[in-house]
Amino acid sequence: MISAELLEAFTGIVGAGNVLTDEESRNNYGHDETERLLYLPWVVLKPASTEQISQIMRLCNTHKIPVTPRGGGTGLSGGALPNLGGVLLSTERLNKILSIDERNLQVTTEPGVITEVLQTAVKEKNLFYPPDPSSKGSCFIGGNIAENSGGPKAVKYGVVKDYVLNLEVVLPTGDIIWTGSNVLKNSTGYNLTQLLVGSEGTLGIVTKIVLKLIPLPKYDLLMLAPFASVEKASEAVSAIFRAGFTPSALELVEINALKIVSEMVDSHSLPVSDDIEAHLIIEVDGNNMDVLMQEMEEISVLLGDFEAGEIFFAEDAQQKEELWKLRRRVAEAVKMQGYTIEEDTVVPRAELPKLIKGVKALGKEHDFKVVCYGHSGDGNLHIRINKEGQPNSFGNPEMTAVLEDLFKLVHSLGGTISGEHGIGLIQKKYMPIVFNDAQLNLMRGIKKAFDPNNILNAGKIFDL
Repeated sequence: MISAELLEAFTGIVGAGNVLTDEESRNNYGHDETERLLYLPWVVLKPASTEQISQIMRLCNTHKIPVTPRGGGTGLSGGALPNLGGVLLSTERLNKILSIDERNLQVTTEPGVITEVLQTAVKEKNLFYPPDPSSKGSCFIGGNIAENSGGPKAVKYGVVKDYVLNLEVVLPTGDIIWTGSNVLKNSTGYNLTQLLVGSEGTLGIVTKIVLKLIPLPKYDLLMLAPFASVEKASEAVSAIFRAGFTPSALELVEINALKIVSEMVDSHSLPVSDDIEAHLIIEVDGNNMDVLMQEMEEISVLLGDFEAGEIFFAEDAQQKEELWKLRRRVAEAVKMQGYTIEEDTVVPRAELPKLIKGVKALGKEHDFKVVCYGHSGDGNLHIRINKEGQPNSFGNPEMTAVLEDLFKLVHSLGGTISGEHGIGLIQKKYMPIVFNDAQLNLMRGIKKAFDPNNILNAGKIFDL
């Protein structure tokens, strides 16, 4: 559906090898990790510079061709699905770390750099970029910007927005802007930088990123605490913070999810028994080992008030890595077992027990299996649903009714429908549960100001 003249123009911009129209390529770029959905783009383009993206956007804006930006393809809300066809614009060739400024604790990078690659590069200089989504070994830093990603370390160190200083962005019109300045404080006009973070590729395409870094902590300790009740495990989460502790990670994993991932990676390192419903993974970090040891001891005593079982302490780096490997692969493992529908709810952490109880009740009422896991330290619970014969929630009236009930529960607890995965395509139907017309119209007005022809990731977050 792209004319020969436009294909020739695209080829002149990015080169013949980076214009893909064959069916296999279109299939490869037509899905991400969202449920089991597939939308074929008309053409896949792989630019290698800001200027090339600018030229592509000018052409597409003139001809009103939909453009879907894509990073590593690890998204879970359909934000990178080319649901309107058009151009799929991959950022995979913009994959350079441009500079690491040790004097100012900053890194400048292109968006196609894998998150873990960036973390490793700055770690070699004894610096730390904390946001660490579970897919950090394959997701792109640009995608993390688009979704305002978090991960386990968010509970202590914050999410992506807390580290973004400045962005180079190509607007839907093809114009190129910088959103801010490479400084720690900035009260100069509207904060366009933070507006772009989490905008899911609907306002502009990020082509360069300036991130704040912090010194790398010298030590960390990790423990696994089992609980006979998932409610007791979730109650303990809030108690840890009320007692004055701030772990660097605090994850909750239901036993069913842990069993599934243990079998997938053939791991027998964790004590798993039938009388356990959930585990908490608790990490502390810092620069004084004695202080950290004392914190862990006091936290373990506190957990006894919530009927925790025998606590497992990771003794060395290998055991720590094994624990984190299991946690990070939970989503992949449970999806392979049929838990294809994932919700990304977040509530104030003290409300986690009510959320988990409500989720279990919905599962019984509507006859689906469910496992819960996630970043309990900041109230962000990932809910994985396995409904026989129904791999998708999108376009499914029965599952839509279930999710409406779920999100109304979340909203009643003071929470919202996505903590870090975004709204994208599949959650936009539920936006009116948490926003009124005035709020949604403001968002639509912002979208129109950036993208008057509605070509960039159109149909995501909301419809115009």
